[in-house]
Amino acid sequence: MTLKLLAVSAALIGMAVSGAVIPGICDEAARATPVVAAASQQTAPDFTGISTWFNSKPLSIADLRGKVVLVDFWTYGCVNCVNTLPHVTDLYAKYKDKGLVVVGVHTPEFPFERSASNVQAALKRHGITYPVAQDNDSKTWNAYSNQYWPAQYIIDQTGKIVFQHAGEGRYDEIDRTVAKLLNASS
Repeated sequence: MTLKLLAVSAALIGMAVSGAVIPGICDEAARATPVVAAASQQTAPDFTGISTWFNSKPLSIADLRGKVVLVDFWTYGCVNCVNTLPHVTDLYAKYKDKGLVVVGVHTPEFPFERSASNVQAALKRHGITYPVAQDNDSKTWNAYSNQYWPAQYIIDQTGKIVFQHAGEGRYDEIDRTVAKLLNASS
């Protein structure tokens, strides 16, 4: 084994052990700098180009006016996305009866993630009961100008994006934002 190959192998093992994302392999952006769009409050784009809806009839942002909506971009083959799912499902369980709607937007990174049966198996495996839109052609992803897996967008009752975050973490801030919008105590 050459010294260069040994160094590359050691670096990859170190990244795997530390949970780091390998650029170009998985674009989850475990970035420390989240994006917050509270100041701009742009109108949330609608769900578009959705091939399949799981756990729900087709939804639209207009139909969800009056509700707080968490749009969660993810894909089941992404370890960072899978790490966020318990937090998203807990948030849904905590606030679904108070006016929160969670919509998972499953946008595949790899061809095998395009299979509806694979997505359905992942929903069962992770206990996901909230609506999930299968965005195989990345049309909703593009409408949101999203760039990362996972990414969360919180939409207020008027249809404005009031918070967005890329990557893992900020779970308490997401909870507080939802609770404040719902006038609930967290």
